Amino acid sequence: MSKKEEHIRKPDWLKIKLNTNDNYMGLKKMMRENNLHTVCEEARCPNIHECWGTRRTATFMILGDVCTRACRFCAVKTGLPNELDLKEPERVADSVQLMNLKHVVVTAVARDDLKDGGSQVFAETVRAIRRKNPFTTIEVLPSDMGGVFDNIKTLMDAKPDIMNYNVETVRRLTPRVRARATYDRTLEFLSRAKDLQPDIPTKSSIMVGLGETKEEIIETMDDLRASNVDIMAIGQYLQPTKKHLKVQKYYHPDEFAELRKIAIEKGFSHCEAGPLVRSSYHADEQVNAAAKAKQAQGEKEAQNA
Repeated sequence: MSKKEEHIRKPDWLKIKLNTNDNYMGLKKMMRENNLHTVCEEARCPNIHECWGTRRTATFMILGDVCTRACRFCAVKTGLPNELDLKEPERVADSVQLMNLKHVVVTAVARDDLKDGGSQVFAETVRAIRRKNPFTTIEVLPSDMGGVFDNIKTLMDAKPDIMNYNVETVRRLTPRVRARATYDRTLEFLSRAKDLQPDIPTKSSIMVGLGETKEEIIETMDDLRASNVDIMAIGQYLQPTKKHLKVQKYYHPDEFAELRKIAIEKGFSHCEAGPLVRSSYHADEQVNAAAKAKQAQGEKEAQNA
């Protein structure tokens, strides 16, 4: 690879507007006071100022802030995790209440050190949020929890409003990009989640700019639809540090618009696609779109009955 390819200049459409207002500072302060972690900070999300400062939404990261995997695209710390914090679910639920969130996303580091992959604490976090915030919709974004069926069932039994598990990249690039997780196990996870709770929308996201082809992106869409995935997100990969994978291409907004059009034509109920789109970006809009699609389908079936 040439020097020119190693240092592709970031285009203008990736410039981020900082919004360090009272909402942003207040959220940051509350997270620290409650000893809570967010993927917004740990993964260096480019949308943190918009979400915290303007939309007043956040994605909580449970099970600690140290991941047992070392994916080559992710900025979350890797190493030996701390002991489980069994009081964490209640603290997250209390924070959701204080923030008066209409929609909350709960994600987690991978905990391959745990037999249940952290599914029990994950499920209890969903239940705690539900108890204290009955009108808040809940999206979960777990690791594959070892691909163990019982672990997936434990989480799905808690009945989140959306189950989100990211395929991250195309089949060919998966071994290079992800650690331990496999392409087929991801599809199986999503398929099993849908089988367990058919009424709960499933969602998956892909990063582009890692060297994939358009044909491979479309193939990934087909594979996700074959696994009955309802919602898709497509965003630009951004290299978090010099140690991580380099960006091979910056996609133009028009290319994202085309990919979104293709996804909708493939049958996804909703597709968020754009340079700064991340898995939980505008998640509140996605859950509303999924609910409307479900209602429309119900009305259609009632008419045909």
